Amino acid sequence: MEMTQYLDIFIEESKEHLQSINQQVLLLEKSPEELTIVNEIFRSAHTLKGMSATMGYEDLANLTHCMENVLDAIRNKKINVTTDVLDVLFASLDHLEAMVLTVSEGGSGKRDVSETVLQLEALENGQTLHSNAINKTSTEITLSDSYDQYERQIILQSKEQGFHAYEVKISLRKDCILKAARVYMIFEVLEQIGEIIKTLPSVEMLEQEQFDNHFEISFLTKEKSEEVKERILKVSEVDHVFISEINGVENQKEPIDSLDPKSAVSNVQKKEVTKDESTGTQASSNKTIRVNIERLDQLMNLFEELVIDRGRLEEISKSLKNPDLNETVERMARVSGDLQSIILTMRMVPVETVFNRFPRMVRGLSKDLQKKVNLEIIGAETELDRTVIDEIGDPLVHLLRNSIDHGIEMPSVRQSSGKDETGTIYLRAYHSGNHVFIEIEDDGGGINKQRVVEKALENGIITKEMSENLTDKQCFELLFASGFSTAEVISDISGRGVGLDVVKNKIESLGGSITVDSTPGYGTVFSIQLPLTLSIMSVMLIEVQKEKYAIPLSSIIETAIIKKEEILTAHNQKVIDFRGKVVPLVFLKEIFEVPSMLGESSHLPVVVVKKGDKMAALVVDSFIGQQEIVLKSLGEYLTSVFAISGATILGDGQAALILDCNALIK
Repeated sequence: MEMTQYLDIFIEESKEHLQSINQQVLLLEKSPEELTIVNEIFRSAHTLKGMSATMGYEDLANLTHCMENVLDAIRNKKINVTTDVLDVLFASLDHLEAMVLTVSEGGSGKRDVSETVLQLEALENGQTLHSNAINKTSTEITLSDSYDQYERQIILQSKEQGFHAYEVKISLRKDCILKAARVYMIFEVLEQIGEIIKTLPSVEMLEQEQFDNHFEISFLTKEKSEEVKERILKVSEVDHVFISEINGVENQKEPIDSLDPKSAVSNVQKKEVTKDESTGTQASSNKTIRVNIERLDQLMNLFEELVIDRGRLEEISKSLKNPDLNETVERMARVSGDLQSIILTMRMVPVETVFNRFPRMVRGLSKDLQKKVNLEIIGAETELDRTVIDEIGDPLVHLLRNSIDHGIEMPSVRQSSGKDETGTIYLRAYHSGNHVFIEIEDDGGGINKQRVVEKALENGIITKEMSENLTDKQCFELLFASGFSTAEVISDISGRGVGLDVVKNKIESLGGSITVDSTPGYGTVFSIQLPLTLSIMSVMLIEVQKEKYAIPLSSIIETAIIKKEEILTAHNQKVIDFRGKVVPLVFLKEIFEVPSMLGESSHLPVVVVKKGDKMAALVVDSFIGQQEIVLKSLGEYLTSVFAISGATILGDGQAALILDCNALIK
């Protein structure tokens, strides 16, 4: 059967199951006695194993099967949940995620996981995770469900006749060139003292070298395991041999998922009605369908064209003054407005799709730094446009790493200052108007302003005179300077001078902004402001001479008309007094070198814009009004145009450039 049609479903559902397992293992770490969590992990792992086996990804299926055995031992209370156990489970998840990523990129999903498999088997058999335990010649295992009925019968009958049944795991050296030849030689050696009943992967795949560096053989012999191992190790380029004896007791487990791809792979086509445990009533199941993001992008592009044509129709309607046409255009505007809301909602994705990967990262990083850190996620259900979600992950990783490394103190330092030895990082998301705010707050030691200023002076970012009059806000802004770092030692985590400046540039490229505030001894808060969507925005249209420009409403504080005599001069810069604050004037006519065609006026229309705590008054010639426009990029050849973030087509067919207020304020 052709499997490629199920590949996309397999990849998406595999990612969902792996994310679920990740979350549940983190919960298990906090509640190691909670068997319901183990059962949840087991169900996801079991489904993933069935899907992988169905699609022919043997390495995925085998590793998940080994995980299943450990989870089964945990829920049967043969293994206690310890840090070592969790570390091996997380290492297995890393391998599984890497294999699924390989599959999604068109690869075979193969990966050398022999070391992790050995660790899982050692756990399953009650061994401690030391090399001498893992490298024992033989352990005893149950007759697992990886054997079919015929193979089980052979093993059981052979055991009755005095044969030993072994599962032999063999790893070849990574630099082994003729792998198929080595496999043939091992087969020759083993067939002199017994009978091979099964290989994993299959004999055909082994002959065609369609495997990494390790494979398994199920083997019947009357020889001891030491003799078997010794014979195999005589073959050159064999790196490692691990032998487990099958004890002949059938392992009672759930049967593997059906090999029908429709049932094994697609949970989308088969939604089960679940019962609410607390009330016993049936919960209604939502009917859902997976849609490729590219189709939504196409839909959005077509709608953007519709918005442009709608604006054009509105202009024509105003000029013709036909009642029927006006009524039709008004109705079209209402319907397209509703359509816009639906399309934007379809593209919205909860930020938890990004947030969910952070607890695992925080756990690993805090272990590496020997710190105790607890991550609290608030508002994970907050939704953002998919295009923003895809871009925001890396900046958040930088900020979280920064909070753990620089913010949270060592446990001994926290205790000496009267704090709990476990530091807490709060990751919050919430809506406010047309923006989403994401905050990363820690209860660490705060920012050492003196240290920041000293480092900035050392790096030549500021002068000695500038450092004497810095406010707290200006001091914190230095953290975003290019190449700035207060780390004394260069490590994988910090000190390479790549960090917060990259974060700031990325967020500003998304139309957002980032601010930081800190209280010494109590902690630091990084606050990110992001637009809900990047493609359709509300703007104020203005004219400079005969050219039209659009200013995003999110940047505007207010519009005003000033008299020429109100213009002041400070530090060779023209400024105005705006509500008690000195605000610099920016003459767009000069910035964009617009040819002067109109006479001078005694009154100047201005648009006051803001970025963080900085403001500027943009001098224009006239206001046209507020309008919703479609943001179009300037293309590959005009990527570095100063203070222009894109363009749009207006209702009258003219093009208008969209101003980047952040660049103008700088």
